[in-house]
Amino acid sequence: MKKKILVIHGPNLNLLGTREPDIYGKTTLEELNRMLKAKATKDGCEFEAYQSNAENQIIEKIAGTDAGFIIINPAAFTHTSVAIRDTLAGVKIPFIEVHISNVHAREEFRKKSYFSDIALGVISGLGKDSYILAVSFAAQYLNEPR
Repeated sequence: MKKKILVIHGPNLNLLGTREPDIYGKTTLEELNRMLKAKATKDGCEFEAYQSNAENQIIEKIAGTDAGFIIINPAAFTHTSVAIRDTLAGVKIPFIEVHISNVHAREEFRKKSYFSDIALGVISGLGKDSYILAVSFAAQYLNEPR
């Protein structure tokens, strides 16, 4: 298994830092990716970040990756995308679902995820630390003999 972590940021996460900072914080996507890369590198893993607002592009990225672990914030696709779910199930790459906000403390429709039941875990509501904790776990997972 390749010691590479792929982080996928779904729709509108390109607006981090300016979009509803009271919910999503003031850290930009570029700043977040720099932090995550530093953490992954420190933990002995390669790192790649990808953001798209398009479902088909996310599907193609998952299907074509050589990563050994995926961290995905499906954003709005969390509640709608059977297609991304099917791709994650099909590639059989372990993954964690992350969310910056606590989806269970928000609107009712945000409480349903098409990914949680097939993910190794879900980290939600800890701001950018949701991602940092996910990278920490992914690196540990990839560095342990299997």
